[in-house]
Amino acid sequence: MIHPVILAGGSGTRLWPVSRKSYPKQFSTLIEGGTLFQRAVRRVTGPGFAAPIIVTSDDFRFIVPDQLAAIGVDDARVLVEPMPRNTCPAILAAAHLVGTSDDPEAQLLVCPSDQLIADDTAFKHAVGAASEAAARGRIVTFGVQPDRVETGYGYLEPVDSADLSAGGAHDLERYIEKPPAEVAERLAASGRHLWSAGIFQFRVADLLTVVEALAPQMSSTVAAAVKGAVRDLGFSRLGREAFAAADDISIDYAIMERADNLSVVQLTSPWSDLGAWDAVWREGERDEHGVATHGAVRTYDCKNSLIRSESDELQVVAIGVEDVAVVAMRDAVLVTAMDRTQDVKIAVDDLKGESVDQATSFPRCHRPWGWYETLSVGGRFQVKRIMVRPGAKLSLQSHFHRAEHWVVVQGSASVTVGDDVSLLSENESIYVPLGAVHRLENPGKVDLHLIEVQSGSYLGEDDIVRYEDLYSREDVG
Repeated sequence: MIHPVILAGGSGTRLWPVSRKSYPKQFSTLIEGGTLFQRAVRRVTGPGFAAPIIVTSDDFRFIVPDQLAAIGVDDARVLVEPMPRNTCPAILAAAHLVGTSDDPEAQLLVCPSDQLIADDTAFKHAVGAASEAAARGRIVTFGVQPDRVETGYGYLEPVDSADLSAGGAHDLERYIEKPPAEVAERLAASGRHLWSAGIFQFRVADLLTVVEALAPQMSSTVAAAVKGAVRDLGFSRLGREAFAAADDISIDYAIMERADNLSVVQLTSPWSDLGAWDAVWREGERDEHGVATHGAVRTYDCKNSLIRSESDELQVVAIGVEDVAVVAMRDAVLVTAMDRTQDVKIAVDDLKGESVDQATSFPRCHRPWGWYETLSVGGRFQVKRIMVRPGAKLSLQSHFHRAEHWVVVQGSASVTVGDDVSLLSENESIYVPLGAVHRLENPGKVDLHLIEVQSGSYLGEDDIVRYEDLYSREDVG
């Protein structure tokens, strides 16, 4: 069996404002057909594939199950990293997890969750070729034919005799990680070099052997983190102390530049890592003037541009613009020349340095029971919209500094305040006094939506005392 491993813990900044630390690009719908994460999971389901292993961060532990449920995947194993340690420890953790089974021939197929691969059939052909090579003890990486000079990717150099057009796996002569511009220009023009797609396939035993030889300390610490993993709801938390001791290093630097049993398979499908808004523009559907739009957008006499509205409430009108990307959200708007989209990261770093909330957080915050979003904030009040899934409930809690009014606008709510339990329908409301022990629950079969008005001297999310919580949380909210 091939065990797919989906890496879903990263948080990039070049697709800001849609991608932020609290909800990065892999969970967003940038191209039609579902989120990048969902597309990655669907790509590795079906005959020949075991249940996927998802490696993610603590921040996304509740987003991942939501997105899996939306596509009907209920057998995934979710590993939660207690802190980021780059791709090599993440992959190694999955290898140790599978390595505890009795199948010495088990293979891992490691896939990032934030890539666009347009042709699933071509992808599975490449997996088949990689599987044959991996069965011979090779560590296989997938390569893509370059269509431009790119310094942000690794380059793969097959042996001189390799005819990549013939298909199959070929021995890899050299792996060149993120070369400088003059070297990248030569490699891209050679016709022989491929971009590394960041996808790998190998037998578990072979990876463990290589890591033991090249990075024995990391092998032992990650093994200890897997052994010390704690089950928490539907996921497993890797052992914190052991995982913290692992090197913070990518598999590219730790293994691919140093191992001597490497092979490459060419991926013939159109491929993109959607690393910036110009890539989203290239991969999206464009009209006869080269304009790609999304959401509530109107354009007049525009050319070669990307215009997106990420809110149903926000109408975007573009007139006479050319070679620009405009991305509008309810709390932030990006306008950039198309050839400067890589510089979005610089702007986000500046916003972070000034502690601007929009640099990392969205108005909508995801929780295990649903989500809430802030609609308005004043000196001593805050208005939120809250969604609770059917059968879900918030913790039994109280607040020291604020009172709350709840108005049900869709569905039904069971509300506990002190010793009283009330069932509220649409257009009904209830008052939760300051200090009262209370709980909100959705007893119905449709999503519950309500408007919450908070008032008091302090409205922070850390003003909470939990008495009972289904989700065993230590964080706020």
